[in-house]
Amino acid sequence: MLRFVNLIIGCLLLAACENNAPLNNPYPQNTSVSNTLYSSFSERPKTLDPARSYSSNEYKFIAQIYEPPIQYHYLKRPYTLVPLSSSTMPLVEYLDAQGQLLPSDTPTKSIVQTRYTIEIQKGIQYQPHPAFAPLLTDLNNINVLMDFPEQSTRELTANDYVHQIKRLAHPTLHSPIYSIMGNYIEGLTELRTTLDALKDKTNIDLTQHTLEGAKTVSRYHYQITIKGKYPQFIYWLAMPFFAPMPPEADTFYNQPGMKEKNLTLDWYPIGTGPYYLTENNPNRRMVLQKNPNFHGETYPALSEHSNQALPFIDQVIYVLEKETIPIWNKFLQGYYDASVISSDNFDQAIQMGSTGETELTPIMMEKNIQLKTAVQTSISYMGFNMKDPIVGGYDASHRALRQAISIAIDYEEYIAIFNNGRGISAQGPIPPSIYGHLTGKEGLNKNVYNWENKPVRKHITAAKNLLATAGYPKGINPKTGKPLVLHFDVTGTGPENKARFSWYRKQLQKLNIQLDIRATDYNRFQEKMRKGNAQLFLWGWNADYPDPENFFFLLDGKNGKVAHQGENAANYNSPEFNTLFAAMKNMDNSPKRQAIITQMTTLVQQDAPWVWGYHPKSYTLHHNWLHNIKPNLMANNTLKYQRLDIAQRNQQRKAWNQPMVWPIAFVLLTLVIICVPAWQHYRRKEQQTAL
Repeated sequence: MLRFVNLIIGCLLLAACENNAPLNNPYPQNTSVSNTLYSSFSERPKTLDPARSYSSNEYKFIAQIYEPPIQYHYLKRPYTLVPLSSSTMPLVEYLDAQGQLLPSDTPTKSIVQTRYTIEIQKGIQYQPHPAFAPLLTDLNNINVLMDFPEQSTRELTANDYVHQIKRLAHPTLHSPIYSIMGNYIEGLTELRTTLDALKDKTNIDLTQHTLEGAKTVSRYHYQITIKGKYPQFIYWLAMPFFAPMPPEADTFYNQPGMKEKNLTLDWYPIGTGPYYLTENNPNRRMVLQKNPNFHGETYPALSEHSNQALPFIDQVIYVLEKETIPIWNKFLQGYYDASVISSDNFDQAIQMGSTGETELTPIMMEKNIQLKTAVQTSISYMGFNMKDPIVGGYDASHRALRQAISIAIDYEEYIAIFNNGRGISAQGPIPPSIYGHLTGKEGLNKNVYNWENKPVRKHITAAKNLLATAGYPKGINPKTGKPLVLHFDVTGTGPENKARFSWYRKQLQKLNIQLDIRATDYNRFQEKMRKGNAQLFLWGWNADYPDPENFFFLLDGKNGKVAHQGENAANYNSPEFNTLFAAMKNMDNSPKRQAIITQMTTLVQQDAPWVWGYHPKSYTLHHNWLHNIKPNLMANNTLKYQRLDIAQRNQQRKAWNQPMVWPIAFVLLTLVIICVPAWQHYRRKEQQTAL
């Protein structure tokens, strides 16, 4: 018996000394030495078709697979566009009504069309895919893409980009940007009308249809022609909507029986990027493999890794995780290489330092976990309805009231209490990293802050003085002789929301202003906003592309919520601002454009149609064996830049996951102590009986 116990303990000790992988390793043992990144996903992507996808959880995959002509530079800030599958940046030319070239400094009103000529790189090959092999007539033994016996490839051509642009008008694809692009790309709405008239809309052969605004010039050149001048169109060319799609993909996936087996572009992409999808089991895991046909790319300049071949990682395994706690635990064990910080584990990961800044907790630092933060290209704010007779208006007294409230609402405190310090106070509508944003003293909102080597919110006394200027001394409404009452229209009634709304009420109590919280459901709130019945409200905006036009249009009079059902929720309508916006929006970035942007920012800071609120800050953690991590809030194709130190990961996984053998040994020893006397007694009794 003692030999048996010793054997068990010895086996446990031997397992604890195993060099390849810890006992609790959730992955196959042979993957410990592979160049594989481990991540997770919580929701099955609905589509991986680049003409249809417009969701961040889908872009996590398709941005690594598809290559539009241009991309965002990984390291440069402000965000800068550079070639990707194109050989150079697109050539932009302006045309008159006769199609003749116009000088680059032609006034916007005189430009009838803008033409983008794009030259793609030669020799780019598609990933291995059965769409380029002879079509099968028998699909009985085919269940997933890898079941096809033959896969092939071909060279990328300019016609593939034109084909994808045509797909934006396909009536059954329902591209989310069709309505936007229909306003700009010549002939796109006409193509949609033609395709809508076809009887069989599911098997449309787009090669038999032409598109005026997208034409193949040669094997490696194509042109896109848009109406008028729309400089922001260049940013759309960095999105998967404008990645190439071979016509063979439509032919392949339109075969009878394919859709019934989920063999569609929604599940199986076909691209030229650094990775391709080799396993798509959304109920378990998804796997990206390094594309063996990848044309090659090097790490961008500005870094010690510049000119090194991309991608660095060979494989990425995404595991389905529906709860945050398992993700967090596996991250701490080293089985996930990076993790976001949820509210459940924020206090375990982040603490306030002696300087008031957030930093990692000792537990995280002991594990050499790295923290990356980035100010998001978005803004959250409180808005004033400029049509309201009390808080609206453009005269000095109404402006003073809004400025007083802007000073009183301490968004630095809000960020600390409700966002765990994840955010920075906004000085105006443009977030950091967007062209036109001014930093430091130059970008200071002087109506709300003083400069003391950093922005410092003005004392509440300044707000009270402004309130008196507005006609409400000590917060008293002269018409009623009572404190001024303002209505705050909000949605959400949960405990957390109630705490936030109570905080806002306390902020205005500093001015003796009473805040009436009017909470409604979202539909009712939207109706109030459309009709202009709200007085104060909360709103926000995320950037579609990194251009100041994408934020200033939120204050353009022609985009007013009440008058035009636009995104100008405050109904701000300043003739001076509208004129400046019309001049700025279609300009190329230049000192002249920056001067107008600065003038616009100063104007809205003074008019204060918003309490400028804050720009949220993202926090992500990664282990110190994962390198080249730099937050990029515009680019989605950043996986190719990341690099792993496999040996270091294995070493730290082993150190963090040592099995605790002593409890088992203790239990076994206890059993021995209990059983041995009984065994000895039994043996003595047997011997006496034998005698």
